[in-house]
Amino acid sequence: MQPLILGIHHITAISGDPQQNINFYAGILGLRLVKKTINFDAPDVYHFYFGDALGRPGTVFTTFPFTGARRGKKGVGELTYTAFSIGINSLNFWEDRLKRFGIPVSDRLTRFGESILRFEDQDGMGIELVANAADQREGWTYGGVPLEHSIKGFYGATLALRSKEFTERLLIDSMNYRFHSQEGNRYRYGLDGKPGEWVDILVDPNGQRGVQSAGTVHHLAFRTATTTSQLEMQQRLLKQGYGVTEVRDRNYFLSIYFREPGGVLFEIATDVPGFAIDEDEVHLGELLKLPDWAEKSRSQIQAALMPVTFQPENYV
Repeated sequence: MQPLILGIHHITAISGDPQQNINFYAGILGLRLVKKTINFDAPDVYHFYFGDALGRPGTVFTTFPFTGARRGKKGVGELTYTAFSIGINSLNFWEDRLKRFGIPVSDRLTRFGESILRFEDQDGMGIELVANAADQREGWTYGGVPLEHSIKGFYGATLALRSKEFTERLLIDSMNYRFHSQEGNRYRYGLDGKPGEWVDILVDPNGQRGVQSAGTVHHLAFRTATTTSQLEMQQRLLKQGYGVTEVRDRNYFLSIYFREPGGVLFEIATDVPGFAIDEDEVHLGELLKLPDWAEKSRSQIQAALMPVTFQPENYV
């Protein structure tokens, strides 16, 4: 029987200027802008989805760009670093590329035997590139990033928490994760040991709480295959006392939300139906797509949104 949780589905962050957001994630990082839509809970704000060629689950980093938003602050109770997966021989390429575009890069880190580059986007979002030989997924390129060096999808995510016990219990007892390894005050959990599923808990008992705003993660979404498996997870969590929301239709997947014990907002999202339901695969992300209930207000919505463009040739 297939497990109910299959790894990371997407990670959603709050950002500032929408044009700078596209420039960074589609331009510098080379992720495909697979969908341009709106925040369904705040229709005057964009919702961008960046991922691989089709926006497959496990590759999609999404943003709510609020023009003029103040910068948030990393801290406990938040997902502080999103890790993307790159090829084992791609670190030099990315170090050179990031520096060429004026992005300060950390010295190379080593974690659980793998080499990592750490940096931030224009809003202070924590990002890591993890070089590894285990990821067989094919990335996406607009031409600026050779395919062999392209980002393949997520590697994992770091949760900064004051303690791990209750979050660990949730991951293991409810979400079929397993404890994998420990390095100092970092504890790693996985499913089958593959990139795209890792969740690290970084324990800091005296850490200051994070402040959510531009440059911070809004929520971490986990994959489930179908609406049936999602409802099963919803009932399991409700029985365990978690305040789980009703199922919410996000057009490209269905979602339920709840707070894990350390304060991070978790989502469980279905793999179906995907991003090709309202655009041809060749033209994903080219037009502003709205849910049916918002179409009647398209002219007002578009008038409230800052126009954005993307020119891949600027990032070759």
